[in-house]
Formats: sequence, C-alpha cells, structure tokens
Amino acid sequence: MPPGPRRAPAPDERQRDAERSRRLLLDAALHEFAAHGYAGTKVADIAARAGVNKQLISYYFGGKEGLYRALHERWQQREAEFAGPDKTLEEAVLGYLTAGLADPCPARLIAWSGLANDGSPDILADEDDEPRARHWKERGELADDVDTAAVLLAIRGMVMAPVVLPHLVRRLFGVEPDDPEFRWRYGELLAGIIRRLAQPMPAAAPDGTRPPAG
Repeated sequence: MPPGPRRAPAPDERQRDAERSRRLLLDAALHEFAAHGYAGTKVADIAARAGVNKQLISYYFGGKEGLYRALHERWQQREAEFAGPDKTLEEAVLGYLTAGLADPCPARLIAWSGLANDGSPDILADEDDEPRARHWKERGELADDVDTAAVLLAIRGMVMAPVVLPHLVRRLFGVEPDDPEFRWRYGELLAGIIRRLAQPMPAAAPDGTRPPAG
C-alpha cells in the first residue's frame, strides 16, 4: 500500500522536540567552548556534537554569541540552587567547589574568557556580587572590616583552582580532582578559611604589619 499522508506533529510534540534540541545544543556548546574557547569554537562543531542541524543555533539562540550567553543564563539558574540568598557563605563556597569538581566545563569556560582575550562576550559584566557580600556581612558571616572585593575574588580563585590546575592536585594530593578524598580535604580547608572571615582583623602594628589572626 502507498504510504498515507504524513501526520503533522502535535504542538506538545513540537515543544518537546524544541526543548530537546535546545538542551542538546547547550550541552554541546558548553563542552566545545570549554575545550577551545569562544574564538576557537565553530558552530558547525557544536551542531555536529549535538547531532542537529547547525541552522538551529541561529533559530533558537540568534547565533554563536546568543548561545554563549544562554549558557551563562543556564549556569545562573543552577548557581541559585547551591549559592542562593538562603545559603550561608560556607554553604555557597562548598557548593561552588562541588559543582566545579562535578562538571569542570563552566570554570574552564570562564578561564578561557579571562585569559584568551578572544572576543568572547563578557558574561560576568552584568553580575553584581556586592549585594550578596553585604548580606553575608549583615548575617555576621563576614567581619565588618573584611574587604568584600578581596573576599569575592579569593572565593572565585579558591573554587576554580582545582579545575584549572588539575595537575597540581595530582602532584600535591596524589589523587584526581574529582576524588572524594580531595573534595573532603580541600573542602575542610575552605570551610575553615570562611569561618575565620567572620572574625575581625587583628589591629595593625605601628610598622603596618599585623599579628597572626586567632
């Protein structure tokens, strides 16, 4: 028998297909950008990795830059789950560490954008960490005399270090960065540092030096 007319997909089927294609493209883009940087990543390679037509990148995201920004928006949604305003500073820092060790791609993508100067959109430009830092101070998790800008920079560096320097983790700890032993040892250190930040800084000596805290 000759084939009958092709059935048009129902609206819910089209929605599921669209969501699936977007998810596949975002997952593929994250790996490609993390491996090659913004300038070194080709939309054809993203589409090939996702197994979809590359024209869908323009259709769903408006092109390469839109896809890059969509990745950041997806990360912000995930970030709110483990570092939202209801989380303590210690919980947020350990959440960043756990997320980075579970999936190093977001941290590597940020490292590429900071070091390569490859024309990638500044996805951190619209972020405002100061309200979060003020919230930590109001709850007593940061001492009043602690430099919040320095703390925010230090936190980013501490949680990204195992991801961007995995060879040092192997050499210093003798395990892979995603090993539970490393997660526990390094996490304990970070938690201890965070707890110390709630203590006022020691008074400076006349020569400008400070005695050890604690």
